[in-house]
Amino acid sequence: MSRTREEVIDELTLALLYLTRFNDSEGSPFNEMAWKNYDFDAIDRLDKEDLIIDPKRRRDGAYKYAYLTEKGREKARKLLEKYDVEDYPLYERFDFRTVKPEEAEAVAKIEQICFPPNEACTPERIKERIDVASDLFLVAIDRENDGKIAGFLNGIATDEYAFRDEFFTDAGLHKDYGKNVMILGLDVLPEYRKQGLGRELVYNYCRKEQARGRKRLVLTCLQNKVKMYTKFGFIDRGEADSTWGGEKWHEMDITLNI
Repeated sequence: MSRTREEVIDELTLALLYLTRFNDSEGSPFNEMAWKNYDFDAIDRLDKEDLIIDPKRRRDGAYKYAYLTEKGREKARKLLEKYDVEDYPLYERFDFRTVKPEEAEAVAKIEQICFPPNEACTPERIKERIDVASDLFLVAIDRENDGKIAGFLNGIATDEYAFRDEFFTDAGLHKDYGKNVMILGLDVLPEYRKQGLGRELVYNYCRKEQARGRKRLVLTCLQNKVKMYTKFGFIDRGEADSTWGGEKWHEMDITLNI
């Protein structure tokens, strides 16, 4: 079936926006921006279909970049398949999805591998967290290794602003519609590190929770991880009140919606 010229331009523009996107890494707010040099009416059409957001059009400001919505990002990836174009290597190999209840034991084992005993959450705590907030438990699945879980990012939602250690131990503090998400662990198995998998777990988590209207993601990390999270767009808020595992932690956050 033939398509109109406008339909083809819209598809190719959306695919190009996806392929040239990048994270602004400034953290206020999280956006995956895309190359600015488009002169087509396609930008307006894609914006009206909620496939991208063009701040200049919506706010009449001097914004240089449009960026993809989650809906637009999903459609763009389907277009790459349609045109037989390679996606980013990590997306060729890994699926990013919500954890399944039957995977609780597997992710608990990963937690024990990734963190020392004084910092790791117990299998019981992990299971409780999955029971009440599985939608905030994102796993990376290795298609090339029989669906093995390569890593995960998890948290609980709350209306509280600051991080406290009780979030690690009391899943009952979770509120389904809380405006902030307290991140309780980024775990990547040793054999999958230094490939950008942790970064993509964070980015996928940010996209998902931004689309759901969350305001902020908050986490604590040791001093030697501050630089890494800063590259992901988080802002260091200084030393945290946390004494988890007998360590000193930094509190960091990233803005998703203003």
